[in-house]
Amino acid sequence: MEERQIFAPAAPVRTRRSRGLGWLIGGAALVVVLTSFAYLNRGTGSAPGQRGPLSTAAPVQVALALRRDMPVVERTIGTVVANTTVQVTSRVQGVIDSAHFTEGQFVKTGDLLFQVDPRPFQAALAQARAQLAKDEALLKNAQSSEKRVRSLSAQHLVSPEELDTAVAATASATATIEADQAAVDLAQLNLDYTRIRAAVAGKTGPILVQPGNTVAANGSSPLVTITQVRPIKVSFSLPQSDLPRIQARARAGGLVAAIDQSDEGGEAFSAPVDFVSNHVDDASGTIELRATFPNEDASLVPGQLVDVTVELSKIPNATVVPREAVNTSPDGLFVYVVDGESHAVQKSVKVLFDDGKDDAIEGGVSPGDRVIVDGQLRVVPGAAVFVEQPRAVTSTAVEDVSATAAE
Repeated sequence: MEERQIFAPAAPVRTRRSRGLGWLIGGAALVVVLTSFAYLNRGTGSAPGQRGPLSTAAPVQVALALRRDMPVVERTIGTVVANTTVQVTSRVQGVIDSAHFTEGQFVKTGDLLFQVDPRPFQAALAQARAQLAKDEALLKNAQSSEKRVRSLSAQHLVSPEELDTAVAATASATATIEADQAAVDLAQLNLDYTRIRAAVAGKTGPILVQPGNTVAANGSSPLVTITQVRPIKVSFSLPQSDLPRIQARARAGGLVAAIDQSDEGGEAFSAPVDFVSNHVDDASGTIELRATFPNEDASLVPGQLVDVTVELSKIPNATVVPREAVNTSPDGLFVYVVDGESHAVQKSVKVLFDDGKDDAIEGGVSPGDRVIVDGQLRVVPGAAVFVEQPRAVTSTAVEDVSATAAE
């Protein structure tokens, strides 16, 4: 039998190509590790205010505390109210012949609005005048008869009773004339009422009864509504806690309401408050105030809601910081101040007034101090910070601190 030799498989041979591939993979891994390390440590590089490339100072933005007068204002929602609203109705019954205005038109007092068919009233006036003329003739006859009777009575040719009858006839004819004259005046008045005129100056609404319809005298349905919008009032309410300041400012004559519509493309208006209600609403705990605005451009419309600002008093020489600088802790309110060595110092403060942008405060902050307005969550009291270039802000207390950041 023929013998077979069995050989073990040969070990794999590492080629030069496979070794090069391994070096390539290892180098790529090293690049990834170094890139990740650089990314994770990008915030610790050198920046203005840092002490070295590996500084742990927290980046912050600051503003300067200022000293200025701080107005104490209240902001609320007001409602535009028309000075006068008139519902125009007919004072006589008849058919509307025509309308002499367009819907939404501004009219003046006395302008002709509607014409009611005048013919029945012209006829009534003519009839009243004819009756007056007839009775005037009867009066003249009665007066002549009285004169003759008096002459005969002086000669004792007629009895006293006849004289009394003649005098009474004259008096009756005179009274009839007076009644006829009143009837003429009433007929003339009714004829005048057929021309319906504007009782006030203002803006007309839609025509509610069109020409051709019959209207009743003093009906409940108006023909049109006129709203007086020049001038116009704005009604608003303030909390009763402000009542002492409201009364004091009103006595001094300086209580002014301001409306700013610039955000909606409008203008800013201001006017003195000319009405303070005589009672506090027990349901809402507020008191109503009103101010009258000229409204020459008719931009304020009755029923419109507007933002109203009222200055009630003023805090003189207050220390003012942006409201973002004031923080809350279990121990109360505080502000971080950056000292000359770029360390954050925690200062306890009390807010005297917050106007929505700035806070008037008292405490350990002085005018000119740099207060932190952004980045407080990364700040530890007493720790180092560095000041970044500030973003654009709207607060009146924020000043450019780029020069400070460059130190």
